[in-house]
Order: sequence, then structure tokens, then C-alpha cells
Amino acid sequence: MRRKINKVLKQSGVIPYRERDGRIEILLITTRDLQDWVIPKGGIVNGMTPPASAAKEAWEEAGVIGEVDDNELGSYKYRKGGKVYRVKMYLLPVAKVSDYYPEADKRYRRWLDANHAIKLIKKDSLKRILKGFLQTKLTSCASSL
Repeated sequence: MRRKINKVLKQSGVIPYRERDGRIEILLITTRDLQDWVIPKGGIVNGMTPPASAAKEAWEEAGVIGEVDDNELGSYKYRKGGKVYRVKMYLLPVAKVSDYYPEADKRYRRWLDANHAIKLIKKDSLKRILKGFLQTKLTSCASSL
């Protein structure tokens, strides 16, 4: 019997962050059912680059705007509803936060110290990407002193 080959659906997402009082904070949002803390992500829109599509998701899901770094930070896979998704992750230094955005009534959002944010994320593969970002950021901050 032949095994069914699952198509991997492509998504992109961002780690929205800011520096405040010498600390790095990450913006997490809840899933629509308000059960888990996650980062903004979604399907890559036809005709858009993965970073541009991730910026669109950041606006729709979290109400944040900034210049997405085009360098892929990493990727992770997850399963949902019998489908497999691969999410390419990018950094988004947040320049503007709006109170009015498309999913404002569907999700909560919260700025958290980076280490606390990492503890709230459930997916280990996403935690690794966040930890890698934090290590790189701390190293670059220390070298600029």
C-alpha cells in the first residue's frame, strides 16, 4: 500500500520585539481561542515575499508595524487539523503599535521580557528560534557597549 504524501503548507511569521530600558521585550498574542500564547504568523500570500506576508500578519493579528528583516531567522514545522505547516520566521523591530487592527477583538497581546515570553511558548522548535534570537541580540548589544 502506498503511503499518502502530505503537502507541507508554507507560512511565515515574525518575532515582534522592542528594546526598553536595556531589555529585550517580545510581543506575544493569543490564539483565537485565547488558549495559548503565540507569535503572529499565517499563510504566505500569493505575489508576496515571505517577509512581506509576515508583516501583513503582524498588522492583522497584533496591530504592529515595522521593517521586517529579510533574513530568515529559522523555521519550524507543526501539525494542525491533519495538515503539516512549515513557518519561516523573521524579526520585526516594532516601530508602531495600534489599538485598532483587524483581529483586535479576537486576540489578546502582551509585551513580555524575552525570557518570560520563551517560557510561555509551547512549541519547542519555536522556543529554540526565540532563544537563538535572544543570544544573538544580547551578544550584539554587549559588543556595542
